[in-house]
Formats: sequence, C-alpha cells, structure tokens
Amino acid sequence: MNMTTRAAVFFATGFGLGWSPVASGTFGSLLGVGIVLLVWPAPWPLQALLALATSLCAIPLCDAAERHFGKKDDHRIVADEYLTFPICMIGLPLIPWVVGLAFVTNRVFDIIKPPPARGLQRLNGGLGIVADDVFSSLYSLALNHGLYWLISRWLGM
Repeated sequence: MNMTTRAAVFFATGFGLGWSPVASGTFGSLLGVGIVLLVWPAPWPLQALLALATSLCAIPLCDAAERHFGKKDDHRIVADEYLTFPICMIGLPLIPWVVGLAFVTNRVFDIIKPPPARGLQRLNGGLGIVADDVFSSLYSLALNHGLYWLISRWLGM
C-alpha cells in the first residue's frame, strides 16, 4: 500500500475508530462532534461552507478506502459519518443539549436512510458512500432546527 492510500485509509477509518467491532459509524461520528466544537463560534455562512468542504473531502477519502478494502461501503469507513456531521449543526448554537440532539438525530437518520438517501448509496465509489450521509444529515438539520425552536419556546429561552 502506497503512502497516499495509507493516509486516505487512516483518515477514512476515523483514525482507527472505524475498526470498532460494533457501532463503528457511531464511534466515527464522534469525530464530527469534535470538528463542530473546534469551529462553531463561526457565523452560519462559514459553518455551511465548512460543512460543504468537509463533505467534499470525504468523497475521495471514502473512494480510496473502498478500493483498498475491496467492499462497497465497508463498515470500517467512517469519514462519511464524521465529515458530514457538521451539516447537522449549521445555524444552531453550541449548547451541549443541542449537540447531543444533533448527534442522536444524525445517527437515527443515517440508520433509517429516508428517501432519497437509501437510493443514493447505489452511486459508485466515494460519492455513493457520502451522498446518502449528506441527505441524512440534511434531514437531521431540519429536525434539529424544528426541535430547537420548539424546545426554546417551551423553556422560554
């Protein structure tokens, strides 16, 4: 394995989190929380730009790892989870319960994959690995904003 492939697989497996024997996607998603914690004081347009950039970066990483493992969307590949997680938090405040809510809704939508997310998995290579997560994250983002609005009103925030 050449150095470029080795680096891509390392990043695609979430620095080793993807090797978890159970819930590798959930463990990998924790890195996405870390990304959000590092950069979220930024205004929402910059958050959206970061979410787009990280999602686009995931495509070649996942593509290289898929070719390396020789299996469509191998469970060890988690860059699609952690690099699309920032989408779930665009425009939301960095409050622990909001981050927790985003984490849970992101995982739920990634698991159930409502249309068109499930169908997008059929796309080839890294694009197919990442596209379903982008759409699942967009569903999560919409629900997170709705729940944040409702809970904030209910709590009088």
